[in-house]
Order: sequence, then C-alpha cells, then structure tokens
Amino acid sequence: MSTPLKASVSKDLAADLLDTVLTSLDDSKAEDVVTLNIAGKSSLADHMVIVSGRSHRHVGAIADHLLKDLKSAGARTSTVEGQATCDWVLIDAGDVIVHIFRPEVRGFYNLEKMWAPDSDDAPQYVG
Repeated sequence: MSTPLKASVSKDLAADLLDTVLTSLDDSKAEDVVTLNIAGKSSLADHMVIVSGRSHRHVGAIADHLLKDLKSAGARTSTVEGQATCDWVLIDAGDVIVHIFRPEVRGFYNLEKMWAPDSDDAPQYVG
C-alpha cells in the first residue's frame, strides 16, 4: 500500500472515532463541548475534546457512557484517568483525547486557551 492511502484510511478512522465521541457526549448531555484539531501540534492525538459535566456524578456518568460507546464502536482500549474523584476525567481513545471537567476545574486549567491554534482566537471557557 502506498503512504497516501494509508494516511487517508487513518484520517477516516480518526473522523469516525471523533463522531462516536461527539455523539456519545451529546447523548450524555455534556455541556460546553469544544473540539480542537491538534494534529499539527502534538503527536499524541489528532483531536482533543473538552466538555463539562454539572457535578461529580454527571462527570462520572458522561465518562462511563463514553467508554461503553467507544467499546461498542470497536475502538481500541481507552486509557482513563481521574474516574475515582470525577473532578477531571481524561479518556485517551488514541486519535481523540477527551477531557471531562466539573465547570470550576475546567475554568482553572483552561485547556482551550493552551491548545488553541492562535492564542488571540482561543476559545475561553468562562464557567
């Protein structure tokens, strides 16, 4: 196989994974969803998705639902951090990294500004 075809297949898989993530987050009533394309900024992933949950319980439920949906979609095993406290849950699904925050924790870290393509145009979370 040629390299361009392989890259195209990888992009399609990343787009499918992102669609699965965004659909799951919408179903879970995640709030203030921000999707950042970080393909040129990091070798960790192609996309970063940052969302808020209303409470510890909501953050945990969003994470649980997303993990089940990723598994159902056939995504590789995801790495999860922070599920014990549910202030900030990080789910690394390979080409998509998802951060699920309680609003006050999200405002403190403000990942949108740190990862935005241009700091002047960076989305600012005010929660």
